[in-house]
Amino acid sequence: MTVALMWEARAVPGRGEELLAWARRQELAGRPLRRETFRAPQDRVLVITWWDAEFTAELPELPEPEGELVTRAVHRWRFESVGEGQDG
Repeated sequence: MTVALMWEARAVPGRGEELLAWARRQELAGRPLRRETFRAPQDRVLVITWWDAEFTAELPELPEPEGELVTRAVHRWRFESVGEGQDG
């Protein structure tokens, strides 16, 4: 089974590049199948990691940034892959 972990944070205004650099520097305790990092308006950063694991498996996640870098707690979601193809 493939599980995707999503980590999303919103930087203090004007510190989006700093948050992006911080997220890219974070090492995980294990190696995911894939890892992608995204940015969006309002200084938001999203990191998605894909793992070959059961949905409830304990998996390494990015931590909360320290200090005054973010405006709120990090949002985290976990998804199970249902395969590729068209829905409908």
